[in-house]
Amino acid sequence: MQITLERQIAPSLANQKATDFLAGESGLSRQRIKDAMSKGAVWLKRGRNRKRLRKATEQLRSGDLIQLYYDDELLARTADTPVCLHDASGYSVWFKPAGVLAQGNDFGDHLSLLRIAELGLEPKRATFPVHRIDRETAGLMLIAHKQSVAAKLSAMFQEREITKRYRALVLGELPGTGTIDSRLDGKPALTRYRLMSYNADTNQSLAEVEIDTGRTHQIRRHLNGIGHPVIGDPRYGEGNKNSEGLQLFATTLAFTCPLRRQPVTFELSDAFLRTHCQYTFAGNA
Repeated sequence: MQITLERQIAPSLANQKATDFLAGESGLSRQRIKDAMSKGAVWLKRGRNRKRLRKATEQLRSGDLIQLYYDDELLARTADTPVCLHDASGYSVWFKPAGVLAQGNDFGDHLSLLRIAELGLEPKRATFPVHRIDRETAGLMLIAHKQSVAAKLSAMFQEREITKRYRALVLGELPGTGTIDSRLDGKPALTRYRLMSYNADTNQSLAEVEIDTGRTHQIRRHLNGIGHPVIGDPRYGEGNKNSEGLQLFATTLAFTCPLRRQPVTFELSDAFLRTHCQYTFAGNA
């Protein structure tokens, strides 16, 4: 069930609790409204400020714009818990499991890395996005905790001063090395890959992948485009389905720390991938 609701609060409707108002307008129980609020599916625009409304007892004012984006299937979703691998105060490095969003959307943020970090880090602090990886992709992500650090890290990504490497398990025997530069969505896109190993029994190749651009699903679309779709991809490819999920992992981040001005590298080992992911590569045949 999905309900999208937007209401401007007239003077005669002011001073109601937001939960009572939304329950009456949507037909949902107050408990469901409270759950939607806690998971970031309710928005309040007051003047120029629009933010998620989480306070169930919030009293509405005349002129407020309240929005509900309710999707019971999305709100019921769960995922594995992200792991903070390094906390540098101004930024942190996380392992994001598959199923966790980089950041939320109008329909909620309870499964977003930003919200989970905001709730879980001690001491508590703000969270700012600097890059993203697909919901289905597990791996390393950076989160900033100061606007100045977020701006610096975002600029470093834009200037390609941060090295990102992925590991992809694909169908078929991948050529040793290669570059894919076919345009995506009408824009330039560049993906480089290197064969790490091939298993003849499963007809699957393990590759290290780097990208110079960040188009939507770039690695998945590019590899599928050359006939080697990523194993477990729910959207792209034929003959590559499996029950363990997408076999694409963001495994390496290397950059100069914007706070200490020293080079740092974070890398997920095979052991980590096998422990924390549905990592299925069986090695050489």
